[in-house]
Amino acid sequence: MTTQADREYTLDMEAEPARVPQARRIVAAHLRHWGLESLIQPVSLGVCELLTNVQRHVDGDKRCTLELRWTGRSLTAAVTDHDRRLPQVHSSPPEAARGRGLAMVASLSDSWGTHRTPEGKVVWFTLRTEVAVGLPLADFIVPPTDAVAVQPQPQGQTAGTEPADWSAASDPDPIGALADR
Repeated sequence: MTTQADREYTLDMEAEPARVPQARRIVAAHLRHWGLESLIQPVSLGVCELLTNVQRHVDGDKRCTLELRWTGRSLTAAVTDHDRRLPQVHSSPPEAARGRGLAMVASLSDSWGTHRTPEGKVVWFTLRTEVAVGLPLADFIVPPTDAVAVQPQPQGQTAGTEPADWSAASDPDPIGALADR
């Protein structure tokens, strides 16, 4: 399904030490532009880790492609390179200087993976967004069935007593009214 929220960004780059911080700033700018500020930290961290892996582990050609794809429900970040060797997750101790990158990507994402391509491989990770964009908010609200509603008190009414006429009070079920729209 394609929604109005679908967004894509692609960056062809050389995975060099100076380019990784630049890519981080570019990713942050796109996420900010797409209204995904809450994802800047984990996505930037994951992307930097994938780019650093290309820099450290790919022999020869360090060209790669960074892709960001937002569907309105999830954001996927992927790095494609020209090395067909698939990365492996290592169980390194927390104090280790290296070897924890993919485990970190796995812990900060909702899903991740890798697969070979005719020219090399792709390593990707996905994060769900909090609320799908382009859908009415009412689709995400479940009116409480057994919750005790706290009623606003009309002027002159004290808490713990019921007004004689509830119609005089403000809407006792604002969430239900929103869900009925």
